[in-house]
Amino acid sequence: MDRRQLLAVLVAGGAMAVAGGAAEAQPPFTGSAGEPLPAPLVPPPPPRSRTPIGPGPLSALPAGGNEMALTIDDGASPEVLGAYLRFARDTGTRLTFFVTAYYPSWSIHRDELRPMVESGQIQLGNHTWDHPDLTKLSAGAVAAQLERAKNYLYENFGTDGTPYFRPPYGRHNGTVDQVAADLGYTVPTLWNGEIGDAVIVTEQVVAQMARRYFHPRAIVLGHANQMSVTRVFDQYLDLIRERDLALVTLNDVLQPPG
Repeated sequence: MDRRQLLAVLVAGGAMAVAGGAAEAQPPFTGSAGEPLPAPLVPPPPPRSRTPIGPGPLSALPAGGNEMALTIDDGASPEVLGAYLRFARDTGTRLTFFVTAYYPSWSIHRDELRPMVESGQIQLGNHTWDHPDLTKLSAGAVAAQLERAKNYLYENFGTDGTPYFRPPYGRHNGTVDQVAADLGYTVPTLWNGEIGDAVIVTEQVVAQMARRYFHPRAIVLGHANQMSVTRVFDQYLDLIRERDLALVTLNDVLQPPG
């Protein structure tokens, strides 16, 4: 099963689960050892001057701080997206989502998500309409993918995600970048760490990858697609405290060009 087939299975299963009834209530986050943690568990980062973004793709945060950006792609599973939103709400964690607008998760959770977007706790970027490899499309088709997602974001969340876009699979070229820039997406956003959940993995693998890549300056790639990741959120909290990390959105620390 390739990744496109996997995402189709996940989105179908997640939508059926949400349609079948409300999710079971979950206890508060406490950390993996079970000890109480102060609220907010992940306090907002201290104010600092935003660093101008240079030319070319973005793959790391500025040097000199303890910030890390956890960036979440796709949204194939309404259950997983809902778990991320609960995690953000209960802990104060700041997240950046790169929205594949085709998935119903974003409409299902629109009313819950929009206030967090408006407050700045959650930032949205463009991850195309339905996740094709943009380097295999014509310039017109690339524009259609980004513009359709752009319109969806603005109509539902009051932001179009500019200037950040994440090309599916990280694949982009000069044509893709120029078309994106013409639509206001001047910052191809890549990553320098990942939690390994682009394919089906166990929660143990996700936890190991988080321990490997949760460090200052990291832009960490994850996905709102499969449930294994939701079972390690408490371990995320432990790592954040252990390493004294400040979780940030891209807008918290970066000044877009122009």
